Amino acid sequence: MIIAIDGPAASGKGTLSRRLAEHFELRHLDTGLTYRAVAAALLAKGMPLGDEAIAIEIARNLDLGHMDKSLLSAHEIGEVASRVAVLGGLREELVRLQREFANKPPGAVLDGRDIGTVVCQNAEVKLFVTASSEARAHRRTDEMRSKGIEAEFADVLEDLKRRDLRDSQRTIAPMKQAEDAHLLDTTEMDIETAFQAAVDIISKARDTMPT
Repeated sequence: MIIAIDGPAASGKGTLSRRLAEHFELRHLDTGLTYRAVAAALLAKGMPLGDEAIAIEIARNLDLGHMDKSLLSAHEIGEVASRVAVLGGLREELVRLQREFANKPPGAVLDGRDIGTVVCQNAEVKLFVTASSEARAHRRTDEMRSKGIEAEFADVLEDLKRRDLRDSQRTIAPMKQAEDAHLLDTTEMDIETAFQAAVDIISKARDTMPT
């Protein structure tokens, strides 16, 4: 079974995806980390960020099952990742690798921006997890402060709005809800409520799947 989860930053889709993977005994892939991993390698090697051939070669040597989120979450890496993510050839290679990961038994939960619309169009279940900009900014601000990082709500909110605009208006694989995706708005939900809502959606979908 493949579960595709899309949505904007700080919507809760990452935490939700990890918990769903554990609940349904599936593997998990945060596809955003694949772009961050390439970005981190380019920075570490001092390579030009626009060199697509080098970026593709790095991607081919990634181990998608072992990427350290704590190391790849740095703001600088995120900024570089957004720049290399527009490289068409690199996206094609990473999408190929992401599909290979998803199709290995027993299946997987993938989260990102274009899983249901591009990477796994035939996923058995698709969720589009979202929340208001303000709710997401509050979550991200609290998360950063809990890690000892100085953060102002207004600045975080503005940054999220910029990312939303960039992700939804890019010409290659823009972020959008797939036509057959279930919308899950977590604005007024805590993680437990959102998790249970997602489990209910997936369980019902699985019950109707042909055996």
